[in-house]
Amino acid sequence: MKQYALYIVLLVAASLSAQQKSYQYPFQNPGQDTEKRIDNLLSLMTLDEKIQALSTNPSVPRLGVKGTGHVEGLHGLAMGGPPGEWGGKNKEPLPTTTFPQAYGLGETWDTELLQKVANVEAIETRFAYQKYNRGGLVVRAPNADLARDPRWGRTEESYGEDAFLTGSLTVAFVKGLQGNHSKYWQTASLMKHFLANSNEDGRSYTSSDFDERLWKEYYSVPFRMGVQEGGSRAYMAAYNKVNGIPAMVHPMLKDITVKEWGQNGIICTDGGAFTLLLSDHKYYKDKYLGAAAALKAGINQFLDEYVDAVYGAVANGYLKEKEIDEVLRGDYRIMLKLGMLDAPEQNPYANIGLDKNAVDPWTTDTHKKLALEATQKSIVLLKNDPAKNLLPIDRKKVKKIAVIGPRADQVILDWYSGTPPYTVSALAGIKAKAGENIEITYALNNIDGKAAKLAKEADIAIVIAGNHPWCNAGWAQCPVPSDGKESVDRQSITLEYEDLIKVVHQANPNTVVVLMSSFPFAINWTQEHVPAIVHMTHNSQELGNALADVLFGDYNPAGRLSQTWVKDISDLPELLDYNIRNGRTYMYFKGKPLYAFGHGLSYTTFGYKGIEVEKEAIAKGETLIVNVTVTNTGNRDGEEVVQLYVKHTDSKVERPIKELKAFKRVLLKAGETKTVALQLRAADLEYWNTKTQKFELEKGTIELQAGGASDAIAVTKTIRTK
Repeated sequence: MKQYALYIVLLVAASLSAQQKSYQYPFQNPGQDTEKRIDNLLSLMTLDEKIQALSTNPSVPRLGVKGTGHVEGLHGLAMGGPPGEWGGKNKEPLPTTTFPQAYGLGETWDTELLQKVANVEAIETRFAYQKYNRGGLVVRAPNADLARDPRWGRTEESYGEDAFLTGSLTVAFVKGLQGNHSKYWQTASLMKHFLANSNEDGRSYTSSDFDERLWKEYYSVPFRMGVQEGGSRAYMAAYNKVNGIPAMVHPMLKDITVKEWGQNGIICTDGGAFTLLLSDHKYYKDKYLGAAAALKAGINQFLDEYVDAVYGAVANGYLKEKEIDEVLRGDYRIMLKLGMLDAPEQNPYANIGLDKNAVDPWTTDTHKKLALEATQKSIVLLKNDPAKNLLPIDRKKVKKIAVIGPRADQVILDWYSGTPPYTVSALAGIKAKAGENIEITYALNNIDGKAAKLAKEADIAIVIAGNHPWCNAGWAQCPVPSDGKESVDRQSITLEYEDLIKVVHQANPNTVVVLMSSFPFAINWTQEHVPAIVHMTHNSQELGNALADVLFGDYNPAGRLSQTWVKDISDLPELLDYNIRNGRTYMYFKGKPLYAFGHGLSYTTFGYKGIEVEKEAIAKGETLIVNVTVTNTGNRDGEEVVQLYVKHTDSKVERPIKELKAFKRVLLKAGETKTVALQLRAADLEYWNTKTQKFELEKGTIELQAGGASDAIAVTKTIRTK
């Protein structure tokens, strides 16, 4: 028996030895520890190879290491299409499933949906990379920046103004992109832009200034959640300074994200940021000092020309090779998670698209249906006057509908969009939904009085207006003051098409306005006079179908605003004032908004019975289940977004007016009652103590507030913190 056992041991040893010998280098062995594999790889690389690997693709051809680069993916894989060409120069755009803008995804308030959307995007990213050799597997998404001001040109890229909501949606998107395999990722989520990047004008030299508590409790929260709860291990440093220090060389990269949060992967610059470090920030006297500082801060991927600068930093003694090794480890940790150094058969995602019978996923009904669902869920019903009861449109009573406006017959792609396989405009969707018994007329504008004439002849007029996502202009150009995009902040929040709305409404009081926009507008006249208003964002391939479903009542809208819509630009502090306590967001705004954070109506009504908790107090480290009973009191099935806010009633430190701390989108049939269980985490109630340098749960009382919006609190309950 002993001889047999010895034989087995020798056999296993021989097998392991043979397995080891099948690899030319230890880093190729997937059975080895990750850090040891990276140790071996770095020991084999020359200095030239290490410097070249600081690009967005850390390949080492001599050693057979194939890295992978970046793609854009805020709301679907962007593989080429106007106005950008993210798939690469001189390549035809590759169609991909295109969802509503990130701002619209934020208005769904649906974490499960966002995880599904990101998963679809990840599948298509793998497919494009492995079947068509296009793109890369590091996806620049989500944008975890906070939309603290509606004038920010890139508001369209954000999920909203609230840190908890944005963080929750960020976590969901990260998980969807990366998948749930224990060893490998489907794609890698690279969040942007760290940190406090919410002004475009002057972003290459301005400083976002705020105190330590706002850093910990507001601006960094979505990124921290993305790392610690979502599992993202990649992010992009912002262009701007943070409290006087350019973000790409700020100590926060290492001191906070690496040492405190556990971020250990890619930290890249924004496009051209290294050059701007000298030209605009004027932070170093030469590029060699700048390159050394960037790597010492934690940067391991550059999105612009850096090679000469790094060589010079080494030659001048500013940078040691071991410091390059230290940051490169993060790049290769990501490559290993993506399976780039392992045999394909070991990675379940490596076969996507390689089957000879594989169908392009963006052509499948599954992906088309999810695009439709995401668009339906993103639509917000801002107003629906019960005296008019225009929405949903009653097919039996309406014979003619006039569709009017500059956005009615177009689906405009934004700055980071791919090319959808098809698009359905609002006009096309309404025509298809109306069928043969309802006549649809159309006017682009009121030239020769056409819009007024068609509106007067119709039973209902629908005006579809809003911004142009890329301003219909070149880089850093927006001829219309209320438009904005990357590189351009908005100079106005007044809708230029409101005069068209007035003309149409004068001709026909039965007017519905569809505001198709990437950010809020101060539509005061429209809110006061027009009976029904709907908001949705641009870009979805299913835009028209989803809108028609809502207008005709085949889908009951339940989107909710993720940002405070003010009445006037004068309600806002200076754009560069990053201290949100000076009147920004629902947490600190003391005026009356046009539409409050969390606002959104339905074709049914909801009633709240009360709040029940399992116990009356919560301690550090605990999670309290808060049960809110909700009834659909109307005669239509519908979804309610149950929102839980907290108010610190006796805090010894400054706190917001209220803060969102839990939410859930719930389907309720007509007359149905549900008890919705919300999780309230003690960690989310803590504040940053600047003296002790840690988060603390302050002892005292907290008022729980539940309802359908931040200004529509239906039930409250007081609990204690201990």
